Formats: sequence, structure tokens, C-alpha cells
Amino acid sequence: MPWLYLAPALVVLGGLLVYPIYQLGLISFFQYTQAQVSGGEPTTFEGFGNYSALFSDSQFWQVLLATVLFAGACVVSTLAVGCALAVLLTRVRALPRLVLMLAALGAWATPAVTGSTVWLLLFDPDFGPVNRILGLGDHSWTYGRLSAFFLVLLEVVWCSFPFVMVTVYAGIRAVPSEVLEAAALDGASQWRIWRSVLTPMLRPILTVVTIQSVIWDFKVFTQIYVMTNGGGIAGQNLVLNVYAYQQAFASSKYSLGSAIGVVMLLMLLAVTLVYLRLLRRQGEEL
Repeated sequence: MPWLYLAPALVVLGGLLVYPIYQLGLISFFQYTQAQVSGGEPTTFEGFGNYSALFSDSQFWQVLLATVLFAGACVVSTLAVGCALAVLLTRVRALPRLVLMLAALGAWATPAVTGSTVWLLLFDPDFGPVNRILGLGDHSWTYGRLSAFFLVLLEVVWCSFPFVMVTVYAGIRAVPSEVLEAAALDGASQWRIWRSVLTPMLRPILTVVTIQSVIWDFKVFTQIYVMTNGGGIAGQNLVLNVYAYQQAFASSKYSLGSAIGVVMLLMLLAVTLVYLRLLRRQGEEL
């Protein structure tokens, strides 16, 4: 009976996910360039040749390292901002809480292209208000590698923290008030209450938002592509998604781009399996 109820959703997911993943893996094992797309030349089976070429490319490993570091910084920053604002929501009155919630949900609902364009305008070296306020003159944030990554990180955190804030706030509200009052009466500071009382009780929720943030931030594409004009000067701000796009569509190496997509899929699948294992372990502990 449970499978009968799940059948419609499984059929939809099968059509939207299974077949595209199958085609992605299939193309990665063939020689697939613009000549094969147009039908000018037949496809030839390459086996693991595309993966061998990919793993022997030093740029791939540089981009992979940059992707991991950038995603890690985004996850840590998003969790810090989201948790801090969730605690703040429990301390303010109803009207400021409503205003903050609406502002956060507005950021969450903003399309990535729109948000990225707005952030570029804010940090524009000629007309942006940020440089004027900070007194930086005509400093270009997208010229340097680290400053460009930092600018993109700010936009990613801006559009991602509302999910963490709302989820953690709901978890804090579910904690019995007697527990927090007892900790306060024992002389615990707000930081000690968060670290020793709330964090253990919110561990399942924090695990969920962490894994979700890892998956989302690891496959960032729009923000990097829009804000660094396709990966930055000489590709200094490439991440795996943008790198795959460049290989597949800019260089017409569709098979190599598919191989990058398969590698990303396997890495995110490993993260998902860890996530499911943690949820199962926490369910057994409860």
C-alpha cells in the first residue's frame, strides 16, 4: 500500500531525473562534440577516456579545490547568519519579527539572476553605493580572485540564510521554555545556552540545513556566472558547474562536460548518503 501511494511521485521523478541522468552518463562514455551533435560524424565509444582526460587535467583539480573551499565558506557563513537571526527572532517583539521574516523571505524568493544583478549594482566601482560608503573609490570587486569570490559569497548567503533562519527558529520554538528558563536560572550565558542546551536539542534540524546547504552551495552556477561574467578573468573564479558549462557549450566538448556532471553527481550522492545515515542514526538514538 505505501508503494501504491508513492507510485505517482516515483513515475514523475523517474521521468525528470532517471532518464536525464542516464543520458548524462551515456554521453560521458562517447566522443560527443559539435560534429556529432550536427550528425556530421558518427559517435565513437571512448570508455573511460573522457574521465582519464579529466582527471589528468590540472585545471580540473584546481577548480574542484576552489569549489570545495567556496562551498564550505558559503555553508559556514549561511549557518552562522541564519542561526544568529533565528535566535534574534526569539528576542524581539512581534512587529520587528514580522518585518524581519518578510524581508528574509523576500530575499529567499528573489530569482538568482535578479539578486546577482542587484548585488553587482551595489558594488559597482562607478555607481555603486558600497564603494562610496567605504571610501574605496573606483575599486573593482570582481577584478581580484578573492574579492570576486567574497562578493559572490555575500549574494549566496543573502539568498540562502532565510531557509536556515526559518527552520532553526521553528526548532527553537519547539524547545520547552522551562528548559531555557532553568539554564538561565543556573547562570548560563546566552552563548552557553546555545552551545550546551539548544545545539544538542536542535541537532537533527542543524544536520538537515547543513546537508541541504552543502548540496545547494556545491552546485552554485547562476551567481558565479552572472557576477564574474562566466568565471572571472582567465577563469580565476571557476567552480565545477561553470567549468562543466564552459567545456560542454563554450568548447563543444559535450562528453567532457557530461563527465564533469557525473563526477559532481557522485560527490553529491555521497553527501546525501551521509545525510541519510545521520538521520537514521539520530532516529535510532531518539
